[in-house]
Amino acid sequence: MSIASTVRSALSEEKVEYKVLSHAANGTQQRRRARIAREKLAQAVLLKDSSGFLLAVLPASHSLDMDALSQQLHRRLRPASDEDLDRNFFDCEVGAVPPLGPWYRLPTVVDESLRSQPDIFFVGGDSTELVHVEETSFERLMDGAEYLRFAKGES
Repeated sequence: MSIASTVRSALSEEKVEYKVLSHAANGTQQRRRARIAREKLAQAVLLKDSSGFLLAVLPASHSLDMDALSQQLHRRLRPASDEDLDRNFFDCEVGAVPPLGPWYRLPTVVDESLRSQPDIFFVGGDSTELVHVEETSFERLMDGAEYLRFAKGES
């Protein structure tokens, strides 16, 4: 498999310059081979509550503070199921969730700490490739997302 069709469309429509890096399926190996700092790797976590789904995007160097995010949004969020992931990320491999929530028609929140990164890497929907974009390009891809502080320090 290669980059998911939704991710490819987003990159194309936003005219984002990007590079694709091949990596091993294991997350630790992918970072080592590509020599990517964990704070530059954007990870996505699909959450839900009675109002629907929400995609939280944060650096891989941090963990999600569910209580802080729930309080800020006045929602009772919990992790989504594997079936929810399959439905929402229909063109992606299992476990390879791209952080591009707006392109998957999902409300999206991004941790503020990603704004300080000049380069951002993320899975493109499969276990063999990472997408590398500059921060300004990442913000264009995240148009409509809300920026908040909800990630807990180094994990």
